Amino acid sequence: MSSPALAVYRSIPFWQKVLAGFVLGATVGLLLPEFAVQLKPLGDLFINAIRMLVVPLVFCSLVMAVTSLGDDNRLGRIGIKTVGLFLLTAVIASALGLLIGSMMNFSAELSLTASSVRERDIPPFAQVLVDVVPRNPIAAMAEGNILQVLLFAVLVGVAINQVGDKAEPVKRFLHSGAEVMYQITRMVLALTPYGVFGLIAWMLGSFGLDSLLPLAKFVVAIYIACLIHIVLVYGTAVQLFGGISIRQFFKAVFPAQLVAYASASSYGTLPVSTRCVTEGLDVSRQYASFVLPMGATINMDGCGGIYPAIAAIFIAQIYGIPLGWIDYGIIMATATLASIGTAGVPGTAMVMLTVTLNAVGLPLEGIAFVAAIDRIIDMMRTATNVTGDMMVARVIGYREGLLVTNEPTTTINEQSATNEAN
Repeated sequence: MSSPALAVYRSIPFWQKVLAGFVLGATVGLLLPEFAVQLKPLGDLFINAIRMLVVPLVFCSLVMAVTSLGDDNRLGRIGIKTVGLFLLTAVIASALGLLIGSMMNFSAELSLTASSVRERDIPPFAQVLVDVVPRNPIAAMAEGNILQVLLFAVLVGVAINQVGDKAEPVKRFLHSGAEVMYQITRMVLALTPYGVFGLIAWMLGSFGLDSLLPLAKFVVAIYIACLIHIVLVYGTAVQLFGGISIRQFFKAVFPAQLVAYASASSYGTLPVSTRCVTEGLDVSRQYASFVLPMGATINMDGCGGIYPAIAAIFIAQIYGIPLGWIDYGIIMATATLASIGTAGVPGTAMVMLTVTLNAVGLPLEGIAFVAAIDRIIDMMRTATNVTGDMMVARVIGYREGLLVTNEPTTTINEQSATNEAN
């Protein structure tokens, strides 16, 4: 028997529970910072539970998505459109970052003790392509190399389609595995409000609002650019091409945005973003399982578009180095390409910034000024990236007839056939 209080709690919408955890965490972090710091294990528990899901969930669900697509030509067309939209928004994000950054005056004197900058080994693009292919797929799963897991899952799905009836037992096994992972995900998602509470309380208790003051203009520029990109670019896209109003879209994706902001992890937000996309945006589970892991790997509008552009202008100003239109063009092109070329590389945002600074000859020592507050910026960058993933899922899903409005287990081919019949 359930108590009345438990019944009331269960009746509260998921997004309201997450929002309540966020607000309570922020309140505790600001008013009781010493106590808030001790809540870090609560956030760590949630993050570990999410990370536990990522590899098996991505592998099983992506194989299920590819086998549900069936036709390799259809898979290729949808894949090209998905990646193309990711690249288009990355270019827009870079241009927006340059616009906002050029409007700000960052040259005021700074007094910030920053963390040291580690020299980073940036692999050439060819090496990144080579490293995409796993030497040992089991090791790739154990190490959490999502890019390699993605490739192997796609190959397994394509092979199952080509083998046909003989591979049916493997297909049923992996589809069952995906359903099991979905159920475990539902169990873990029940911890979301508590995890968000712990993460936000710890962050504000540890850093406080004072940590923002020395670089307030830089932080404000990043947040303004990200918010404009989220509202105008993503909102306009779903309104014009996604068959859904801006209000409906942001109401549906709000829980995932909060989790992305609190955790600063696109992969860690995957279970929540999948729920928002399938239940709130009516995207079929098969396509959501295809587009969201891909987006978490290569869609870097916040990390690879907005952030390097504004950070490059910031560093140029504090060092008194003028930038011309050619430099702006190089920054935009480099930031866009780096978002793909550094996929799967640890510390992606810093790697992208290093690549961008090298491209226009700016001193790498300038990274030290922004490294100290990277966590605060990373929260907004991640929320932007995750929102972009969900926007692409809705837009491509709508344009390709991959929406499910009634039966959540309808396959992509069945949904397409229904759309064609209508």
